Amino acid sequence: MTSIMQNEELTTACRAVTTASNLCEAVRSEMTTHQTMTKSDRSPVTIADYGSQAVICEMLSKNFPQDPVVAEEDSDDLRLPEMRDQLAKITNHVKLALGDSSVSEEDVTGWIDHGNGTPSSNRRFWTLDPIDGTKGFLRGDQYAVCLALIEDGHVKIGIIGCPALEIDHVVGHLFVAEKGKGAWTKPLNSNNDEIPLTKIQVNQTIDTLVQSYEASHGNHTSQQAVAAKATGVETVICMDSQAKYAMVASGRAGLYIRLSAYAESIWDHAAGVLLVEEAGGMVSDRNGKRLGFTMTKMTGNSGVIVTNGALHEKVLTVLDDF
Repeated sequence: MTSIMQNEELTTACRAVTTASNLCEAVRSEMTTHQTMTKSDRSPVTIADYGSQAVICEMLSKNFPQDPVVAEEDSDDLRLPEMRDQLAKITNHVKLALGDSSVSEEDVTGWIDHGNGTPSSNRRFWTLDPIDGTKGFLRGDQYAVCLALIEDGHVKIGIIGCPALEIDHVVGHLFVAEKGKGAWTKPLNSNNDEIPLTKIQVNQTIDTLVQSYEASHGNHTSQQAVAAKATGVETVICMDSQAKYAMVASGRAGLYIRLSAYAESIWDHAAGVLLVEEAGGMVSDRNGKRLGFTMTKMTGNSGVIVTNGALHEKVLTVLDDF
C-alpha cells in the first residue's frame, strides 16, 4: 500500500470526486420521484447530477482558475421558474457537501456553468461526468462520478468514484490513475488524504465480459458474440457507467466491449481509459485506434474496446468479421 497524493491536481481531484460522491449518496438516500427532472433532450437527470457538477467545479475553479472544465450539464433548465424548488434543493445539498452555509443559488448555477468549457488540443482542461450512469443511479444500481485532466490530447489524471460498487465485501471505491505512475484504489468513505491507496492491476487470465446495462448503449448480441468467438467467454456482467472500466482495471473482468452506433462523449471515457491503461490493460476503438480527447464528441472513433491486454488483438481480429 502506498500514497501517490504528491501534486495539487491529484489531491484536489480526489477530494472533489469524493465530496461529489458523498453528495450523490446523500441525495439517493432520500430520493423521491419529485427529485427527478427531465432535460430538454428527454434524458433523465437528478438533483445529484447538478449538485455533483457544482461542487467539483467549485473546487476546480478555486484551485485552477485558468483551467477550462468540459462537463455534461449546464444550468439552463435550472434557471426556469418551474425549477425553482429543485434549484433550492440542489443548493442545500451543495451547502452541506461543502460545509458552507453562505452558498447561494447564484453560486451554484455559476459553478455548474463553469463546466461549459471547450476542449483543446494544445492546452490542458478537465472533463467531468458528474453522474455517469444516471439511469443506474435512479434504479439504485451502479453509477460513477468521473473526472479527468487532459493535456495535449492525452489523459494525465483519471479519478472515478463508484459509490455502489462492491469489491471484496466493501461497497464504495475511489479509483485513481496518474499517467506513468499506475492505478490505485481505496474505500470511497475514507475521506482522508493520508489513507493509503492500494495498487491495482488487470487480470490477464480472466475472460469475463462486462457491458452496458442499457441495450441502447451498445449492441448486446454482437458484443457477446464477439467475446464468445474471441475468448469463449461465458460470464457476462451488465452494469452502468465507467464502473465497467474499474472492473477491468481491478481484475474483475477481462474485457468491456461497446459497439455503439453514435459518437461518444469524452467525459464518458477519459478517466476510465487512463485507469485501465495504468493498470496494464489496453483501450482502443474497434479499429485499433486510440480514443481521441481533443473534441467533446469522439467523432474519429467507432466503438470502444477495453481489455486486460492479453485479449485485445483477439477481439480486434474477430471484429474484422462484424
